[in-house]
Amino acid sequence: MSAPRSSPAGLERDEALVRLEALAEEQAALRRVAILAAGELEAGELFRCVCEELGGVLGVESTDILRFEDDGTATVVGAWASGGGPSFPVGMSVPVDGQTVTAKLYRTGRPQRVDDYSEVEGELAARLRSFGMASAAGAPITVAGRLWGALMAASAWPYAFPEGTEHQIADFAELVTAALANADARDQLAASRARIVKAGYAERRRLGRDLHDGAQQAFVAAAISLKLAQRELPEEGGGARELVATALDQLRAGLRDLRQLAAGIHPSVLTDRGLGAALETLAGRSSVPVEFASVPGERLPASVETTVYFVVAEALTNAAKHARCTRAVVDTECAGDWVVVAVRDDGIGGVNVSAGSGLRGLGDRVNALGGTLEATSPAGGGAMIQARLPLRTDAADLATSRSSTGEYVQP
Repeated sequence: MSAPRSSPAGLERDEALVRLEALAEEQAALRRVAILAAGELEAGELFRCVCEELGGVLGVESTDILRFEDDGTATVVGAWASGGGPSFPVGMSVPVDGQTVTAKLYRTGRPQRVDDYSEVEGELAARLRSFGMASAAGAPITVAGRLWGALMAASAWPYAFPEGTEHQIADFAELVTAALANADARDQLAASRARIVKAGYAERRRLGRDLHDGAQQAFVAAAISLKLAQRELPEEGGGARELVATALDQLRAGLRDLRQLAAGIHPSVLTDRGLGAALETLAGRSSVPVEFASVPGERLPASVETTVYFVVAEALTNAAKHARCTRAVVDTECAGDWVVVAVRDDGIGGVNVSAGSGLRGLGDRVNALGGTLEATSPAGGGAMIQARLPLRTDAADLATSRSSTGEYVQP
């Protein structure tokens, strides 16, 4: 007895169910991509995930993301292939020519498709055929209203894409656009924070220099005048000599306070002689004996030197106040594109070293420059404060970071 045939109504229900399942799968994939786009996933991994999700929804052999370049080419920045399917490798540069999906999309800024590459002319079409790609569809990716690139899907079979596939791809491309916009906003925010920190350091240097060259020198001149006046007064000057002596003592105390204030704003030795000399000055003022494991011999960017200086200053202050230690060790090393400074003490440990406002403020400065600050204090294990800062430089840093010969030394 043969199996009963499905009625037309049953076939329609089955087809509707298949369409609903496909739509649900597509919506789930879009939600996953949206979550990734809203996060801070590294760009290459985000692009790969988007390509994989799109490939699963479309059921194609390969997908990729292209970034358009100024020289008329495109670079593959993300790719996915199913089980050895045809795919351009990430990093590959491809021409944008002929009547390929890529070229048509580049010219129009709208979703495009090519159902059969067998008769399409041009270098890119030839390369697609050599990779085993017979048809493709794609949609644009825009950033700040400008065409940035494209999200593409390819198949080894001609006429592999149902009608409207390029518009499905466009939904995924919009999420890539959102992710790139988020990344751009984060980059701009980070750059803005770094500029604020650097501007603050520049103002500190100016104030410190003004105090050193202005008010401090005026105080020194006043002290010299008082000494000269003291010498001119006769021994039997009585009350006048006592008044001058008192004024001289007060002036000297004020001068010491002023020097400490200037050093707290920005130590002139840091600008004039560099990080090593500035850290030695800190060690000389510390009530805790300080040892140096290593100090960079070359000049670093001004904002980096200043941040390292204040990290060490805060760490030594914390050690003196809370650690009950016998010594502290300062280790500052350049490793590739980063400088790492660590201050360790042999104190009692078990102290919440990150609770103070001073260290929180330093954390904000370090983060604003793209670095990280870590503070640990296990019970019985002393305390360690470590900052990791990128050695990026800009014109302002180059202008204020000079070696002893007057030339900037690239770390």
